[in-house]
Amino acid sequence: MKYCAFLRGVNVKGTNMKMADVCKVFQDAGTENVISVLASGNIIFSSDKKREELKSILEKSMSEYFNYEAFLFLKTEKETENIWKVNPFIDKDDFHSYAFVGNENVENILMKEFQEAAKAKGEEGKIVNNIFYWQVPKGNTLDSGFGKILGKKSLKDQFTSRNLNTFEKIIKKL
Repeated sequence: MKYCAFLRGVNVKGTNMKMADVCKVFQDAGTENVISVLASGNIIFSSDKKREELKSILEKSMSEYFNYEAFLFLKTEKETENIWKVNPFIDKDDFHSYAFVGNENVENILMKEFQEAAKAKGEEGKIVNNIFYWQVPKGNTLDSGFGKILGKKSLKDQFTSRNLNTFEKIIKKL
């Protein structure tokens, strides 16, 4: 089966890694047809193993190789394509749109955080097919009330986010 792994915290806050090294770790862990998309930790690969087993093996391998606490979230090819296809937002020049990939039911935690946060004009959050989507004015991503949860240590093992443009690039490589 073809998967996409979305790694959390890659090439931010001092966790620097070359995608060629990440691909090698994935290959050494027993996956095949490994390629990376962008430098933000999006790895496409094939494996016959079950998702839960893969997640455990890959997080352990990444943690050991790079000497950091690795968190990654796996989606099948179909699930990855669906995240992009069901995006509820229309493109706006002055806004970024994000999808959050994470553990089961994390979308409800994210929606609660979003509802409680101060918002910029036009900022929106929506859940579609158990995926949380967020649209925020450009320049406000990390400064918005909700954007501040992106770095919350208590949620670091729960989710990661990607700009929807990243999903489009991943799908082209799938």
